[in-house]
Formats: sequence, C-alpha cells, structure tokens
Amino acid sequence: MKHLIILGDGMADWPCDELGGKTLLQHAHTPHFDWLARHGRNGLLKTVPDGFHPGSEVANSSILGYDQHLVYEGRGPLEAASIGVELAPDDLAMRCNLVSLDGSLLKNHSCGRLETGEGDVLIRYLQEHLGNERVHFYTGVQYRHLLVIRGGCKNLQCTPPHDIPGKPWREHLPKAATPDARDTATLLRHLVQESQRLLATHPLNLGRVAAGQDPANSIWPWGGGYRPMMTPLTRTYPQIRRGAVITAVDLIRGIGRYAGLRVVDVPGATGLWDTNYEGKARAAVDALQTDDFVYLHVEASDEAGHDGSIPLKLDTIRSLDSRLLAPILAALDPQGTGQLQAAGEPVAIALLPDHPTPCHLRTHTGEPVPFAIYAPGMEPDQVTAFDEEAARQGAYGLLQGEEFIRTFMGV
Repeated sequence: MKHLIILGDGMADWPCDELGGKTLLQHAHTPHFDWLARHGRNGLLKTVPDGFHPGSEVANSSILGYDQHLVYEGRGPLEAASIGVELAPDDLAMRCNLVSLDGSLLKNHSCGRLETGEGDVLIRYLQEHLGNERVHFYTGVQYRHLLVIRGGCKNLQCTPPHDIPGKPWREHLPKAATPDARDTATLLRHLVQESQRLLATHPLNLGRVAAGQDPANSIWPWGGGYRPMMTPLTRTYPQIRRGAVITAVDLIRGIGRYAGLRVVDVPGATGLWDTNYEGKARAAVDALQTDDFVYLHVEASDEAGHDGSIPLKLDTIRSLDSRLLAPILAALDPQGTGQLQAAGEPVAIALLPDHPTPCHLRTHTGEPVPFAIYAPGMEPDQVTAFDEEAARQGAYGLLQGEEFIRTFMGV
C-alpha cells in the first residue's frame, strides 16, 4: 500500500455569520473532498499538544508522528534545513520575516505580495550592513527568511508576526525568558531597529511605496531553536522505503528533510492562493510511481485566512478540491472503479488541515481539525461530507498527535 497525505494548511475555520453560521468547509462546494469522506473513515485530530503554540511547525510534525516534547526547536532550524544551511550545535536559527510596519502598528506579516527576488535583494543588503561573524541573514522564499545567531540563546519570548496584524508591535519585540538570554534579546532588538533604519530608504521599498504596495520595512525574528533530533520516517515505518514532500514553503521542506523525505520542486508553486494546484497534483501522481509515501502540502488557505478574506479562502478550498484532488483521483483511478492505484499498488489517501486559521481571527488556533482516510477496500463510516462538524460523527473519533500517522500507515 502506498500512502498520500494531502494537507490543506489552515483550511479549517470557525462558523461565519456571513455564511449562515456555516464554516467555510461546510459552505464550499467540494465534491471530491466529500467523495473521500463518503468512501473512507473520518475523525478529528488534535495536532497541537497542550502547552504548544498552534504553529505549522508543531502541527505538521505532529501529523507526521513526532512527539513535540522531544523534537520541538521552533521554525528556524526547519527552514535552515530547507535552504541547506548547516547549523553548528550552538547556532540559534530563527525565522526572519520581512514585515510591513505602519507607524506603531504591524500592518501585515508578509508585506502584501513580496516576490522572492525582492526578498533576496533586501536580505543581501541587510547581510552586507548588519552581518558579521556572529550574525548571518539567509534568503528564503518570498517574505520568509532565516537569521542565524552564533552562540545565541533560545530562551526567548517571541511573538509570531501573523498573530498581531493591525496591532502595536513594539511590545512584542523579542524578550529574554531567562537571564542567560538577555544578550541575545538585546542583539535581536538592535537588529530590528537597524533593519528599520536601513530598509526605510532602500530603493526597492521606495519603488513599492510609489506603486501603492506595502514596503518591507522591518525584519521580525521569531521561532528560534537549535538543530532538532528527528528520526527519519523510513526507520519508524518499514513500509516507507522512499518518500517525498511537495510544498512551496521552506518550513515544510525542512520538516520533510529531517523526516528523510526528498523534496519535489513544482514550477509555479507560490505558497499563496495563486499556486500551481495542477502542477502539484501531477507531481504527487508522478512521485507515487516511485515513492511509497508522499506528503503534499498546500499553503494557500492559510495565507487567505491570515488576510481575513472569506471569499479568497473559499476560493482556495474549492481550488484544492477541483484543481488538485480531482485530477489526482482521476489519474489514480482512470476507470472510476473507486480503487486507487499507482505503479500496480493500491493507494491510501488522507486529507486534513494542520490547524484552523479563522478568517475573523486572522491567525492560528489549536482546536482539533477534521480528517478523512480512504483506502481501497475500506469499510466506510456514516460520514458523507468533509467538514469540521461532519467529522465529529466519524468512526475514528478524536485522535491525538502520532495516533494519526500510526492509524494511516496501518490501513
């Protein structure tokens, strides 16, 4: 049996008055999601353990079966792995957003639409003026970059920028959680201040402002930690001899690399609502010809949730159904028999979000998410639709953490 996980990042949501009290998954027309739910078995999954922030790094690695109490080190080290930055034991790796500030408020966590080439220009500029033997900036993707502090202390209080859109930012600058982190916190606040001075008059930002776009006028370091100790999935599950991860997001690439998965690049995959759904679908079908396990991640719904746009998030959900899942099902079952196969082997599919990103909140929450698992020959439960409420009636009930991957790999 081959296994495919389709992860719609942030796809779950809260009931919305604008939709008659329905969630977006309930409101959207998703016949292919519903096909999986109707022909498979369903449940709810608690992806964020108690005491952990509901970040994608926690939720996605939990879905893959990693105990956060043993492996959690924040986003930074995962993104370092994604872009090929080797960390020394005392290197503190931090996610480094380029954000847009509007006076005392953080306008948005992503500078609106920032292209990777633009981010690279600004990150290289910061490295030239602020980098040294202890401080190094590395280019990532779009607004998501990496800051490495040699000898830095991870015992910090940092706020993810997507948690405070439209709110005052100064009170959320990095702080020391323990006395030994005071030097690191002071350095980070200095870097933030200097980045604002340097970026304010950079020609690229002046051009963005003239074009009516949000400037990338500050860095925002957060999610720091050291290199995590993660056992490859091939050692935990013998049936996974070779696996792949398909994503446009450095964070998920990093998790995949530590999990022992090869990274598949898809042209036109953006990590936003305009991503190449069809290309990701083709990549997943191609990977299943040679790989036993594929983790297919789509960021679009999460970004729409952070923007607070119900229409845009609905469009990403419908696109994931019609432009990604539909062609995958058609390719794996061209005769419409309901028996999915790749390279002569049956294929099991799991569909789920990693966490909710409610449009009205514009950030992540940690409540359980719906999931559906389909495998050829499986006896289905009574659920006929894929959404947060229907999943409550599923045969799997409520699973937590690594229970999901053990269940999925056992079908």
